[in-house]
Amino acid sequence: MWGNSSSATEFFLLGFPGSQEIRHILFATFFFLYSVTIMGNTVIIVTACVDKRLHSPMYFFLGHLSVLEILIISVAVPFMLWGLLLPKTQKISLSACATQLYLYLSLGTSELALMGAMAVDRYVAVCNPLRYNIIMNSHTLFGFLFQIWPVYATFQLTFCKSNVLDHFYCDRGQLLKLSCDDTVFTEFILFLMAVFIIVGSLIPTIVSYTYIISTILKIPSASGRRKSFSTCASHFTYVVIGYGSCLFLYVKPKQTQAAEYNRVASLLVLVVTPFLNPFIFTLRNGKFIQAFGDGMKRCYQLLKD
Repeated sequence: MWGNSSSATEFFLLGFPGSQEIRHILFATFFFLYSVTIMGNTVIIVTACVDKRLHSPMYFFLGHLSVLEILIISVAVPFMLWGLLLPKTQKISLSACATQLYLYLSLGTSELALMGAMAVDRYVAVCNPLRYNIIMNSHTLFGFLFQIWPVYATFQLTFCKSNVLDHFYCDRGQLLKLSCDDTVFTEFILFLMAVFIIVGSLIPTIVSYTYIISTILKIPSASGRRKSFSTCASHFTYVVIGYGSCLFLYVKPKQTQAAEYNRVASLLVLVVTPFLNPFIFTLRNGKFIQAFGDGMKRCYQLLKD
């Protein structure tokens, strides 16, 4: 299928080490996080779509971010949960492994592009208030097109050392470890591409927040400064967590890091960040809480009638 002479046509994922009791604890923990993530982000999507008060650029981007979070966590976590519940069953074909890696990287790239767009949301709202669908579609298309070559290049390698991946999903770094080919050039190109997409989407965020902070500091009253900071605190928190984990995981010249390092960093990207998204953007958002409360009241009235 991939046009190479790979001896490995399927991989076995080791998942998480430990006893069966530890695996059951991990299963319960990740199942809880996955369930809350799906429910929380779904609530954001439905509320932002149904309530007309939330039909604004901020909630437009937040709704699309929630869609991406659901898709990202669903790429690998259900398969990981299956492996925790039934160990020694995490077998995945070469094509399925490539598909999983491509979806994960493409969705992640789309999310980074969206985070950059959210940072300059106010400028887009002023200059092009009617072009959000075009902007959103272009970011998603860019994410999926950008990752075609990295995944293709990865699966052009010959995996003849082993077919056992020391991870809970098809991690690129662990795949490169199994290759008998010289991967130095491939790893260098992948490093440059990671720098381009992460730093490229981070630049508008840095420029935007530099402008925002300089403007806020000019506000004379302390209460006015606190109120202004609170409006961007949620996005700034998400940026620190999202970009921080991606920098640790991808912006390094050597892609084949220790399995334990990759597992922890991958959990931050795949599980922790999507789980925190609903709490970061809604807990201190009075407008959203009011819209959600009104929606629940309407649902209660419909059920009562």
